[in-house]
Amino acid sequence: MSKVSLDGRVAIITGSGAGIGRSHALELGRRGAMVVVNDLGANLDGSGKSTSAADAVVEEIKSAGGKAVANYDSVATTQGAENMVKTAVDAFGKVDIVVNNAGIVRDKGFAKMLEEDWDLVQSVHLKGSYNVTRAAWPVMKENNFGRIVFTSSGVGLYGNFGQANYAAAKMGMIGMMNTLRIEGAKNNIFLNAIAPNAASRMTEKVMPPPIYERLKPDYISPLVAYLCSEQCKESGMIFNCMGGWYSRTAIMCSDGVILGLGKSEVTAEEIMENWDRIIAMENMKTIGSVQESFAYLSPLFK
Repeated sequence: MSKVSLDGRVAIITGSGAGIGRSHALELGRRGAMVVVNDLGANLDGSGKSTSAADAVVEEIKSAGGKAVANYDSVATTQGAENMVKTAVDAFGKVDIVVNNAGIVRDKGFAKMLEEDWDLVQSVHLKGSYNVTRAAWPVMKENNFGRIVFTSSGVGLYGNFGQANYAAAKMGMIGMMNTLRIEGAKNNIFLNAIAPNAASRMTEKVMPPPIYERLKPDYISPLVAYLCSEQCKESGMIFNCMGGWYSRTAIMCSDGVILGLGKSEVTAEEIMENWDRIIAMENMKTIGSVQESFAYLSPLFK
């Protein structure tokens, strides 16, 4: 079996002072990556700040013979993200890998959700992923290499009560990834998303203990290590991962039906009449770009 090596690569891992992020930092460090351990040291709801979490993980990596430095900036600000990249370049000369992992929760039923709850979750998860990715992008383009992992969620893919803010942010990452996959291809920048479920501060109060104990973060990080490697040539994919189970999820499109052929009006009654054909999911396929979706209109031009 070939070895997945990250020797000489420089990785920024956000929110890596604990939980899944810490596991990623240790795994990438073991495989030769030089790691920027970013963690604001905030509470689960985004309040507070501490340097101790990031410092502890840096010491773990160093004690195991690896190289790491700490960064305590917030992903939610442009300046914070730029500081992370500066930390990486100053310490190790470049940035090859970004793992967008930092997150908070402000769970509430939609009727009780405040604007603050919505905005803060978006600023950390979605804007935070944009900020760090955007700051690292020019360095990756210049070096003609990049591996970026977005931490999405089954909550965004499939839904969960009381997490509309979190779900919206997590699916926003998928849209960003789909576009950056196209823009980054010519510079060997590959992007993928994981939808993990693992024991962490975010899940300890919602998972039954027998399940919580089996969903170790260590099961997630080997997938991330592979996605960050030169060996991985996939881009724009979404992977479920938990408890040793790994699978791909994809946004699919079926053949559907064309009504009116672009020449006549379509009525609501025709929609109702053809409903079973519209919602049928036979002959599903993935679509690589908006332009590719126009292929479904080919009957209009015959």
